[in-house]
Amino acid sequence: MATFFLDEMIEILCRLSVKDLLRFKCASKHWCSLIDDPYFIKLHLSHSLKTKTNHSLLIRQYEYDFFSVNYDSGETIQRLNHPLGEQKKAIKILGSSNGLLALIDDNDRIFLWNPSTREFQVLPSTEIEISSPSICFDRSTFYGFGYDPISDDYKLVRMVQLFGKNNGKFNSEAKVYSLRSNCWRRIKDFCFYLILAREFGFLANNALHWMVFKPPKSGKQNLVGFDLGTEEFRFLELPDFSLDKLFCYDIKGMEGYICLTATYREINTVVVDVWIMEEYGVKESWIKLISWNEPHFIPRFPSLVVPLAFSKNGDKVLFNISYKCRNYDKWYNLRDKFVWYDLWGERVEKVEIRGIPTSFDVHFYVESLVPINGNAVMINNEMP
Repeated sequence: MATFFLDEMIEILCRLSVKDLLRFKCASKHWCSLIDDPYFIKLHLSHSLKTKTNHSLLIRQYEYDFFSVNYDSGETIQRLNHPLGEQKKAIKILGSSNGLLALIDDNDRIFLWNPSTREFQVLPSTEIEISSPSICFDRSTFYGFGYDPISDDYKLVRMVQLFGKNNGKFNSEAKVYSLRSNCWRRIKDFCFYLILAREFGFLANNALHWMVFKPPKSGKQNLVGFDLGTEEFRFLELPDFSLDKLFCYDIKGMEGYICLTATYREINTVVVDVWIMEEYGVKESWIKLISWNEPHFIPRFPSLVVPLAFSKNGDKVLFNISYKCRNYDKWYNLRDKFVWYDLWGERVEKVEIRGIPTSFDVHFYVESLVPINGNAVMINNEMP
């Protein structure tokens, strides 16, 4: 009988928000022990992912202000106190997985942060072990963060490439940080060119992905994946979409799938094509999920149109539309907004969120109880 009531209690607790569960931990030692149990933490996370509950939009403004918007209601906006606190220093999101976020500041300090529990940890630093070419004129650093279910570990990948001025020579290295061991280790080198100064990978199908170049000056980017379990790199083929047009593109993971979005101009209009890879690693499994022609929603070009997530019943896709402005060699967001795209009715609906900033970066994440480890620090002061 006691086991029956315990199972019923766990079933009820799995349906609660992280905020409510943290309150219950203060009620008694028994509640605290139950909610802190690794089995319950995984059960709660699994329920949230399966039912698409306890999800939020994480919004970053001015490179240092963070806000959370409840995905279910779309109405509650809360300012978050991140690891740098009130310091107005740029901080970027390297990636997110199961409620944990990897952050980096201007001093290349890397943090793991759970916004829901307000725990964070500063990762140990690691030196670049490769030697520079005789005359080094450029450096690329790519990051990626994700969960490996095989080893039950969270891993951060860092790839560094140093380019020489003569004959296109370069040296490279790849390292993996393990949250379980709290240390970095070097893995075998990669055989592609990073080109861009800094890029952050996306997670899909238990692998991290980046757009890279095979030949350094081919002008054609390729998608490469890094399996977090085997720690092997592999190339994946993109769909045959309109590369002969001037377009903006975005490629990311959406609910476990690789998702590619191309935005381009045709006569008197702007077209948005969204592709999904249904079977991982199989080029023929790319399908065009959406071909959206809505000039009044995208009046300015170039604009970046990015799908964020499916609705709970799967009949809509939430998009973030960013209107861009270029200043010298850098792009800036002029204005951002959210819209729903109805897959069956092929209609677009505006999303109104009170108190949201005018321009921002956005990430979709699940609120969870996932702990960092014994070295975590609690952020005590919660922002109003």
